[in-house]
Amino acid sequence: MELFFSWPYRANATQCAYLGPGSAPAPPTPPRIYRLGHLDTLVQLPGRVLSIHQGSRNVYEKLPYKTWLPPEPETEEQEIDLEAEERQRLRTAGPTVKRVGKTLILRPTATKQPLRLVNNPVEDYDKNVSYEYVGSLPEIKQWLLSVHLYEGGYFLLIDQRTGRRTRIWSPPAVAPDGRHFVCGNSDVLARYEPSGLQVWHVDGPKLEKLWERQTEWGVTGPRWLDNKTILFEQDFFDNGDVDTRVVRMKVVP
Repeated sequence: MELFFSWPYRANATQCAYLGPGSAPAPPTPPRIYRLGHLDTLVQLPGRVLSIHQGSRNVYEKLPYKTWLPPEPETEEQEIDLEAEERQRLRTAGPTVKRVGKTLILRPTATKQPLRLVNNPVEDYDKNVSYEYVGSLPEIKQWLLSVHLYEGGYFLLIDQRTGRRTRIWSPPAVAPDGRHFVCGNSDVLARYEPSGLQVWHVDGPKLEKLWERQTEWGVTGPRWLDNKTILFEQDFFDNGDVDTRVVRMKVVP
C-alpha cells in the first residue's frame, strides 16, 4: 500500500528525517515583516483603526499613475535645473499660466485679476521663497506648484476657477471618479519632513481634508485600485536600514 501525506508546507530533507510516526511538522517561521505588527494598522480617528494588508506588486505596477517631478539626484554632484524643468512644463501649460522673470502668473477663470506669485531668493530664512509650476490636474481643476523655502518646502494646489490656495504634503493621486485624492510622504530615514498620509475630498472648488496621519512609516507612490482603495509602497526602518513593501488600504468608507 502506498501512503500519501499532505503537508501544510514543503519540508526539506532534514526536517523529514526527524518526523516520526504521528509527529506534526513544526509551523513555518513567517518572514520578519509579518511580525512587525505596528505596520499593519493606522489609527484614522480615536476608536477607528484602518487595516493595512499586503498588496501585490504586480497589481501595483499595472495601476495608472503620473510622475510629476524628476527623480532625486543619486549623488551630491548632480543637480536638477529647476528653471529648465519649469520652462519645459510651461510650454504645454496653455495661456492661463506663464512666467515673466521672477513672477509666475496664473489666470483663474472666475477672477478679474491674475494671481501673481513672486520669487524672493534672498539670504533670509523667513523671507526666502520661490514658486515652481509643476502641472495641471484637470480632473479636479487645480494647478500644482512646488514652493521652495530657505530650507525645505511644500506643495500648493491653486484652484483654476477661484484662485484658492491649498497647502498639501505631496503631488496628489486622484481617485478615478475625481471625488477624492491622497497625498503620501516618506522621510523615515532623515525625518526632516513628516511621513504619513493625507486624504482629501473634492466638492467642486472646495477641497476638504478628511484626515491626515503622521506615521513612523512612509507612504511612497500611492495609486488607486478603485474609488475607495489605494495601494502604495510602505517604507519602514528595520534592522538599521529602510525596507519597502507594497500594501493595500481602504481610505474611503
